[in-house]
Amino acid sequence: MLELQDPEIFRTVLDSLQTGVCMVDRNGKVLFWNQGAERLTGYKRHEVVGRPCRDNILPVCNDRGCAACGGTCPVSRTTHEGKPQEAKMQLRHKEGHPVHVLMRIAPIRDAHGSITGLAESFDAEKFASERDRSRHILAEHGCIDETTGIPNHDFTQFQLSKNFASFARFHLPFGVLAIEVDGLEHFRAAYGRPAGDAILQVVAQTMRNAFRPSDFLGRWTDNRFLAILINSSNHGVQKTWERIRKMVACVGLRWWSDELLVTTSVGYSSAQAGDTYDSLLHRAQGSLEESSGKRTTAAAAGSQRRQGSSGI
Repeated sequence: MLELQDPEIFRTVLDSLQTGVCMVDRNGKVLFWNQGAERLTGYKRHEVVGRPCRDNILPVCNDRGCAACGGTCPVSRTTHEGKPQEAKMQLRHKEGHPVHVLMRIAPIRDAHGSITGLAESFDAEKFASERDRSRHILAEHGCIDETTGIPNHDFTQFQLSKNFASFARFHLPFGVLAIEVDGLEHFRAAYGRPAGDAILQVVAQTMRNAFRPSDFLGRWTDNRFLAILINSSNHGVQKTWERIRKMVACVGLRWWSDELLVTTSVGYSSAQAGDTYDSLLHRAQGSLEESSGKRTTAAAAGSQRRQGSSGI
């Protein structure tokens, strides 16, 4: 039993957990980063340990779009109040897409009761795991787009027809969001097709984590995604459009030594009596063109690139 009292045993156990575990000192420098944290975020231990957690390694927000949310941040509250905190937060994966987690933060105290650091543990939210299982089943039946990992055009069209049928027979409201990646061809011309595919993957992952579990997101065309908002009134569709438009207005990813900044445009439309595919999507297209996000990225290789950026 004496070997179980070896402190190294406890470190080994923490390191092998599937739950992400991170320990930081009072200045926010990462002291410990386990295998679970690597799995959930994509960052290896050597990329994180020894660096400040706010040094653009793992930007977080509490649904406020801010990497350092001051007094509202559960990490800051734990430090100042000395009490454990629990909150749903958003980390950004090394590949660029957000990862929604349930974060638990607890203070670490010395023998005198002073806070010397923080222990943080985090797991992916439950609905995300269930969604992954559903996507695996769809992939087995050829319904998943290989590039983005979300439902392909044919399955998206099938889902849209189901909602039209429900609307016609039971008057169940629904709406659509059309999300377009601006200037995708310019990125492909400047960086190659793999970079364009990586951009589509990041945008798809960002959006997939942004919608309700009951909503549907699929790939519609080469540079466009279609979200189907189930059981949503016109007001609900508009509110979702406002939220998503801000969230995906600009998405970034690192490509070799460059950080590419990608803009998107978002339009919306709610189903109305007598609608067809064409009329519903035509209104969404009109909304997309009118949105402030209708931009091009012709200068992607210039103004939207930061050479040698250390940011994630």
